[in-house]
Formats: sequence, structure tokens, C-alpha cells
Amino acid sequence: MTDDAIQQLTTATVHDLESHRAALTGHCYRMLGSASEADDAVQETMVRAWRALDRFEGRASLRTWLQRIATRVCLDALNDRTRRARPMELGPVGTIDDPLTVLPEVRWIEPIPDARALPTDADPSELVSLRQSIRLAFVAVLQHLPPRQRAALLLTEILGWPAAEVAESLETSVAAVNSALQRARATLAARNLERAEPGLSAAQSLLLERYVTAFERYDVDALATMLHHDATLSMPPYALWLRGPDVIRSWLLGRGAGCRGSRLVPTAACGSPAFAQYRPSGPGGSHQAWALVVLELSGDRIAAWNAFLDVGTLFPRFGLPLELA
Repeated sequence: MTDDAIQQLTTATVHDLESHRAALTGHCYRMLGSASEADDAVQETMVRAWRALDRFEGRASLRTWLQRIATRVCLDALNDRTRRARPMELGPVGTIDDPLTVLPEVRWIEPIPDARALPTDADPSELVSLRQSIRLAFVAVLQHLPPRQRAALLLTEILGWPAAEVAESLETSVAAVNSALQRARATLAARNLERAEPGLSAAQSLLLERYVTAFERYDVDALATMLHHDATLSMPPYALWLRGPDVIRSWLLGRGAGCRGSRLVPTAACGSPAFAQYRPSGPGGSHQAWALVVLELSGDRIAAWNAFLDVGTLFPRFGLPLELA
């Protein structure tokens, strides 16, 4: 084979592997609860796949083969680390007077851009399932499952693998896979996750328009009317979290009043509506990155207002500038 032919083959192979990156990133994100760790796991998957290409016999699709490798990479990564969590899982609900304590040792669940976790070649029904499976609430529950239960559940329920194929991938028996699935499903059922609608309803689209208008005007009373009666506000990496429209309203009028004058730029994260929040930074009218806001909706109300404050890491990942002129 000539050098040109080898180069063409190599280029085609790299392109084939790269075409599955989004699907692999979504799978690794569900397993690990971290966008940055998912990226690392996908890179390791690509390296292992490249080295093992001569052993790929085509008995499964290339994506299935890559997902099998990615699952093993994630299981290796989960061997020696604690689970990721949200503030609501680490302590009782707070008050507006509680201190803002940063928990640097906590491995927080991170948001991920939809564009990096959802494959563009998925059919509409598959895309609905994939989008639901990167929701913050769902990923948070997954972190409570032992790693192999987590893998078994994701491979069967999300990726649609038969139990025999899962058993082969996890190097276990079909009976063990079915037992793991039974326990995993019981854990999910006990968490009573609300199933999101396939897409935004007309009422939810209007809700988001009202939210942006009210927030940029800093009409806190209007914002409070949009909150579910049991709505939560969290601000990782702070441990503090709040519950209920009245408490959240008091926070926004008090210690959160520095958000007055903010601008919101829409984006999409974790299968949910999201906004880049920029706070006014002083003379000249510029605005600095402050938070990536991910909203979880329940009907025509906001059920969870998640403000992720690690903008130095998150905004570049979402392709967002750190300053608005």
C-alpha cells in the first residue's frame, strides 16, 4: 500500500471515530456526572479504539464497539472516587442568613452542553430519550447506583442493548445483568423522578420569555410567581440551597441583589433550557460572566433554578464569552 493510500485510510478512520464523539460523550457523562471527566473518558476511548482497530471484526457497529470501550473506561474511572452530587443531596435546606460555604472537596455534578452530548444523527424518538437522560435530576440519581448497575441500566434502557450483549460487555452473566437492572430500576422508582415532556410546550416557551424579561428588569415579584411551590435554588460550588418561592424571593431581594441589571444569553444544557448570566461590572456598561443558569421545569413552573458559578471552566466549554460589551 502506498503512503498516499495509508494516509487516506488513516484520515477516513479518524473521521469515522470522530463522528461518534457526541454519542460517546453523552454516554460517559451519564456514567460520570461530569462534563470534563466525560471528555477525558472519550479521549481515552479513542486512544484504546485506535490501538485496537486491527481487532475490530465488524460483528457489531462501530458505535456499539466504541460504547463498549467507553463503558470500560468509565468503570475504571469510577473504581477509586466518590460519587458526584448536587447541593440538595449534601445537607438540609438552608436559610437566607446561612453562610456561603464553598465545598472544594465535593465533586459536583456539572452541566454539559446539549451540542456536545447529543448526536446529530439520532432519530427524533431516540433523541427524546437521550435528551431526557442527560437531565440534571436523572444524572444525579444515576450517581447513587453502583457503577456496574449504572452501566447495565444505561446500556439497556438508554442505548437499547439486549441483556446478552450487556453481559458480554460487562463480562458477567445475563442473570447478573437482570438482577442489576432490577435493583437499579427500584432505586430510580424510589426517587420518583418526574418525566419531562419531549419538548417545550407553548406554555413553557412563554414561561421562559417571561423569565428572561423579568430577570433582566429584575422584577423579583414576577419571578416568584413563576416558581413551583417546591422550587429550589442552588449555586454550586456553594453548599447552600434554598426552597420555596418566598425564600428565593427574599434571597433575590437581599444577598442576591447584585444580580440586578444582569443580561441573559440563551443556551442549552443537560437537555434543559439554560442561560449564560452576565452581571454589570461597573462603568462603561460591560457585563462579566457570573453564572450558567440551568432551569428545570415542571409543567408551566420552574421547579429548580441551578446557578453554576464556575464560569471560568463552564463558559469556554459552552463557547460563551466571559464578557459582554
